Amino acid sequence: MSSKQRVASSSLAGRATYFLLVMSEKITLARESAGFLERFVKMYGVTPVIVQAPGRVNLIGEHTDYNDGYVLPAAIAYQTRIGIAKRADRRVLIYSENYGEQVELNLDDLPSRARGHWSDYVVGVIRLLAGKLGTLTGTDVLLSGDVPQGAGLSSSASLEVAVCTAFLEIAQQKLAGTAVALLCQQAENEFVGARCGIMDQFISVHGKKDHVLLLDCRTLSYRLLPIPPEVSLVICNTMVRHSHSASGYNQRRAECEAVTRFFSERLAGVKALRDVSVEDFERLGGELPEVIRKRARHVITENVRVLKAGEALAAGDVNRFGSLMKESHASLRDDFEVSCEEVDVMVRLAEENLGVYGARMTGGGFGGCTINLVESKSVEQFKSKVLAGYEKTTGRVAGIYVSSAADGAGRLA
Repeated sequence: MSSKQRVASSSLAGRATYFLLVMSEKITLARESAGFLERFVKMYGVTPVIVQAPGRVNLIGEHTDYNDGYVLPAAIAYQTRIGIAKRADRRVLIYSENYGEQVELNLDDLPSRARGHWSDYVVGVIRLLAGKLGTLTGTDVLLSGDVPQGAGLSSSASLEVAVCTAFLEIAQQKLAGTAVALLCQQAENEFVGARCGIMDQFISVHGKKDHVLLLDCRTLSYRLLPIPPEVSLVICNTMVRHSHSASGYNQRRAECEAVTRFFSERLAGVKALRDVSVEDFERLGGELPEVIRKRARHVITENVRVLKAGEALAAGDVNRFGSLMKESHASLRDDFEVSCEEVDVMVRLAEENLGVYGARMTGGGFGGCTINLVESKSVEQFKSKVLAGYEKTTGRVAGIYVSSAADGAGRLA
């Protein structure tokens, strides 16, 4: 067999594996939707509108979004599903299948502050949406989600966007997709108290099947770039849980703001770290204390890596993309210091496997998941070796999720 034939054979095998993955996802979604509908009708006695909003995985561009930088996420085939139907009164009854718990809200007397409960994300969105639309109707709501929580896959943004989408559907109102993302980000920032950037909500709204999204977090302009069909997104969950609001996430953000103030006093036009070039950093960064100098170096170089990664993907150069992922992880580990021992072990184990183009931590850090670009035909072998190696090294049993890139939020048939 010639080298060209081997490449073609490998590509066909990868495409076949990818096709089977997509068909499996569609069958699973159809079964889950039917069961979800039946449970809603049994609980509330009416037929609901059903919507979904996906979680996300970020391929490269970490802690750049709240610095007005660039990110390259994809929506994933794990989602929050919401069934919703109108009531005749002003009550909102919300049952979460994940928590096995019901919350009742009064639209005329919504909570004014968060209480550290999963319903805070729902309340925050409803409060802002009511203010924007003028009025909302009482509703019966059923929630269910399979986005792993505390894993850096944006279960919170998935919930927020699903809630906003559901209430817009039932009110027969529309907001532009970017307006939905901004409203949900505001709810998390101001009501929940987690100072997240715009990326998570934006990709949950704007995701497109088989594509990643290169987003400019300042202008909110974006490009959709195709993922080669022979490449699978494999997410490895270290099972080390984190919470943005309780971790060092807010501290890192404050450190970035301190660096921005430093450069804005010395350079014209600096409003965020996105405005500082590598050359500016090398010329002036020596004046900074060591810790925040390292934070700045990560963000400034990560923005460069994201743009290069977009160019590589547009050119179909997955190997180059993978090299940039490796550089990104080293920067997050050494300069931004948001990795941990288990995440580093997971990345090392991934890189030891054939068929792996790139591996890095994904999400806010301090645990959670890694994202791996893996040749589709090598996925099963990858899973087996990584699972065994991780348990042997850490004593923990990892979770592995294989996903295609998915569409953003919307109504389900």
